[in-house]
Amino acid sequence: MTTDATFTSSTPSRPRATGRVTLADVARLAEVSPITVSRALRGERAVHPDLVARVKSAAQRLGYVPDPAARALASRHSAHVAVLIPMLSNALFVDLLEEVQRTLRAAGYQSLIGVTHYDIGEEEQLLREQLQHRPAGLMVTGLDRSEATRALIAQSGVPCVHLMELSEVPGVYSVGFSQADAAAALTRHLLSRGRRRIAFAAAQLDPRTMQRREGWRRELKLAGAYDATLEWLNPAPSSLALGGQMLEQILELKRPVDAIFFCNDDLAQGALLAALRLGVAVPERIAIAGFNDLTGSDQMLPALTTVRTPRGEVGAAAARMLLALMRGESVAQPAIDAGYQLMVRQST
Repeated sequence: MTTDATFTSSTPSRPRATGRVTLADVARLAEVSPITVSRALRGERAVHPDLVARVKSAAQRLGYVPDPAARALASRHSAHVAVLIPMLSNALFVDLLEEVQRTLRAAGYQSLIGVTHYDIGEEEQLLREQLQHRPAGLMVTGLDRSEATRALIAQSGVPCVHLMELSEVPGVYSVGFSQADAAAALTRHLLSRGRRRIAFAAAQLDPRTMQRREGWRRELKLAGAYDATLEWLNPAPSSLALGGQMLEQILELKRPVDAIFFCNDDLAQGALLAALRLGVAVPERIAIAGFNDLTGSDQMLPALTTVRTPRGEVGAAAARMLLALMRGESVAQPAIDAGYQLMVRQST
């Protein structure tokens, strides 16, 4: 076993040109081949645990940091996975990213995050930039994007998994749930409580929001209660303040509305706060429901009825699917339905 004194005396000097410790330096100190160092640091199971310990000890003593660019050139791809999401300010995507990062990191990969701001042009540009880094894998949110972006994904040869929606297209991998079915389930709940004039109030108006609108429409049409004038669509970013404003506007209608299905919880939470301020009884005067079951929804007064969406489960399952694709393994189930849960509380 190498002693500290021997270790210090045999430590190779750093290259004069860059001062950077190389993989070859680690290999000499650990008395193994460079390929063994590479495999040990990647966590490959074929490397004996004793060798892994020697390599990691040498790397730590030398302060070795792998060069991602060199690794990408050597392997024709990097240890990064590009993940494109619409917003970082939305807790839904934060929860998803937490699980993606946790699962990928355990397998030796890092997430390279890009924010599209719900803009298909920005998504295309981000994807072009990310592909320059030769990612090992790719995650994109939803199924709605430009033809140019679809072509980039297809032609890149990089394994790709789509998040939060389900695809039936052969060769397309996805993990999510039916936004329309989840919205339909919530609408059926409101109808079962005797509500007939049910407004749909939405902001941002991204594809998944519009799919929820379709679920709401479908159920109301089946019940003979659909009224197109009760669609309240605002392209502005979703917020508590906007939810309160929407409630006030809907309450001013000549024909009273007896329920509002808000497309997400922050709008619904804002509406509940406004109702409390205005002295509007919920659910006696009007029922209020949301979507996503964000933090604080169960603590509102009254507690908010909503749909719990499995963003953490989606992130973990999508990361596992992508890992299998990056390893060249077959995926038996290319579209994984993570489901949803109706959370019935006091607001309805």
